[in-house]
Amino acid sequence: MDRTVLWKAALTQLLAVGALSVVLALLLPHSFFDDWGWLTGPAAWVVCSLVTARVLALPWAPVLIGAAIAGLPSVVFVIVGLHWLGALCAVAVFAVWCARVARDRGFTARAV
Repeated sequence: MDRTVLWKAALTQLLAVGALSVVLALLLPHSFFDDWGWLTGPAAWVVCSLVTARVLALPWAPVLIGAAIAGLPSVVFVIVGLHWLGALCAVAVFAVWCARVARDRGFTARAV
């Protein structure tokens, strides 16, 4: 596992998710997320994972697979009402996945 990629992926994904969350919260009413959160949350997660892939120069297809896998445990947290703890867990799982992708593919990540 490439630890440099692990930390860069975690930081990049965390910043991307945080920034997009703030923008969406400012632009849309809370009721929107009650009705459409099931769709916008995963879509936002995918967009942020593509940003991370781009910033770190990782291949997008394996990164998207990792984003989907990392999002699964997050669903459990959402169900029990701990949405943001689930997001942090997903970021950690996603970062580990990206670090393994980088190691397995011999990629060198760019600086953040």
